Amino acid sequence: MSAAASNSSKMMTSPGDMFTLENPVFCCYLFWSTVLVVKMLLMSLLTAVQRFRYKIFPNQEDLFFKNLEVQFDDPHVERVRRAHRNDMENILPYFIMSLIYISTNPNADVACILFRVASVARIIHTLVYAVYPVPQPSRILAFATMLLITFYMAAVVALRTLSFI
Repeated sequence: MSAAASNSSKMMTSPGDMFTLENPVFCCYLFWSTVLVVKMLLMSLLTAVQRFRYKIFPNQEDLFFKNLEVQFDDPHVERVRRAHRNDMENILPYFIMSLIYISTNPNADVACILFRVASVARIIHTLVYAVYPVPQPSRILAFATMLLITFYMAAVVALRTLSFI
């Protein structure tokens, strides 16, 4: 049995134990959350790349090239911005719900699979929305994957805490 499998069967004994590097669920969360934060930061860079590629700038002081005007509605730039906004609307609540979910001491294997699948789904969402647009249902499937995982974690938390209300 591997160390990870051995750790996954071990129950955390106190709330303080759940949010340490000794907890494989928390470690998995930290890794995949870091991946998602870096992905979101890269969206800002992708927006800048699109602005320079198509010479679309939103502020007068940003006009590096002659004969350009301030512009706000370029479809290439706006597509990346919409994808980035979608990340903020979905990944940030996911981060919070995931931490709350960890506090319920979930099964390590299940939790880590959820974190991995949700993160990969958001990367796929970005690829099929902002990098290489692909027809539906690719984007909605990637979007719905993380959304459903977040709702699942919320349901687990609600069910485990309902008796305390």
